[in-house]
Amino acid sequence: MPEPSATPLRLVLVDDHEMVLHGLVAMLGHFPEQVAIVGQATTASAALTIVAEERPEVVLCDVRIGKESGLDLCRQITTQYPGTKVVLLTVYDDEHYLYQALRVGASGYILKRIDGQELVGHLRRVREGETVIDHALAGRVALSAARLSAGEFWPGAHLGLTQRESEVLELLVSGHSNKGVASKLVVSEDTVKTHIRGLYRKLGVSDRSGAIAVALREGLFR
Repeated sequence: MPEPSATPLRLVLVDDHEMVLHGLVAMLGHFPEQVAIVGQATTASAALTIVAEERPEVVLCDVRIGKESGLDLCRQITTQYPGTKVVLLTVYDDEHYLYQALRVGASGYILKRIDGQELVGHLRRVREGETVIDHALAGRVALSAARLSAGEFWPGAHLGLTQRESEVLELLVSGHSNKGVASKLVVSEDTVKTHIRGLYRKLGVSDRSGAIAVALREGLFR
């Protein structure tokens, strides 16, 4: 590894599981000359307060923070505090979450199975201006990009929608109710509601008409 910077990287940790926070503190505690943890939070609001007070160089947070979205938190931080970078540390081994993370300004997307030395290396690269992607996802991302450019992906993939979310959105555009969507896809209405919440978040809308408007504007379904 290259020589560490003269001053430790100022880092804030965000995860709704205290056990995860304790584990990260213990892991990064082996690298005191390279990383200084200046705050920890278990909610998005607490994280924003700490970022405002400490102005860290990097925030390391999960994609989901309880019922809150780490992606929304990332957008808020990168918008309000452009000097602070955000890296997503998550169990979601899904390139669509990665695409969405990059769309909201994340500087990295790393899976939680990473070890301490690798994590510190990624954080230092982010500090130096790089965007880091977990090696387990890198090859799949390249393949996905190639398929997308060749038109082989489902409508809305470039917006971060999963294939199932795309199918749900198409049925909404066609005028189906939640019950109708559930019948068409042979799933429960609760499952449909979960998919709808996901696509609302990814499209940046709050209701069905907003989602349909985005689909029509983007020309997703012809």
